[in-house]
Amino acid sequence: MKFAVTSKGDHKSNKIKSIIEQYLLDFDLKQSMTDPDLVISVGGDGTFLHAVHNYFHRLKETAFIGVHTGHLGFYADWLPEEVEKLVIEIAKKQFEIVEYPLLAMRIWRKDEPQPDRYLALNEATIKKIEGSVVLDVAINGDEFERFRGDGLCVSTPSGSTAYNKALGGAIIHPALSALQITEMSSINNRVYRTIGSPLILPSHHVCEFKPVDHNQSFIITIDHITQSFDKVTSIEYTVADERIRFARFRPFPFWKRVHDSFISDSR
Repeated sequence: MKFAVTSKGDHKSNKIKSIIEQYLLDFDLKQSMTDPDLVISVGGDGTFLHAVHNYFHRLKETAFIGVHTGHLGFYADWLPEEVEKLVIEIAKKQFEIVEYPLLAMRIWRKDEPQPDRYLALNEATIKKIEGSVVLDVAINGDEFERFRGDGLCVSTPSGSTAYNKALGGAIIHPALSALQITEMSSINNRVYRTIGSPLILPSHHVCEFKPVDHNQSFIITIDHITQSFDKVTSIEYTVADERIRFARFRPFPFWKRVHDSFISDSR
């Protein structure tokens, strides 16, 4: 089996990265940053997101696992003091694969014949630097509402515990193949109305945002990546055909992660 180890870049994470690499090489595993079967992320959820995006082109071949060196994360579930145990598990056992859904996003722009396609593990958001975001929201081709406000967030089930939760969205178990649309400070008065609640769409539904003004620029985030897009005519969101593969050597129940992250004070 070929492996790759990525690090947050701080001293603690780099040290653990070096230890993992040396231990795995001692077990005669091969290291490969180009075509690994297993990617081990050392840091936090942000480091994990970076690692996943670096290997989006290998989702069918590569599995991911995380060691957290800061606060307990949703993706980085092994402790630094468990590194030796983890290495032995990797070297001696066949890991279980757990798959989670991803978000697929296609952006059409004026004068561009083909859309740009992106994948997200957590969420994608659309905002503006100045002024309100004004978008026509369609579901399965039917107009649903005209949104006015600070922006919209479209999240995956695994990303429902991230920015989506801070916006008041629901927490969705990643076993459900769905996407969620959550508003950011929508304008609701006698003239303008939005649904005002998060929307959860199943995997066979398509959501489309159509800017009313095609000459505006938008700030679009895709997980940890932020870009400016101008002359956007349409953005389409679906549950992706691709799925992310997590390597599991022990149970890691989703609701326990939710409890430990938001309720438990044991940390």
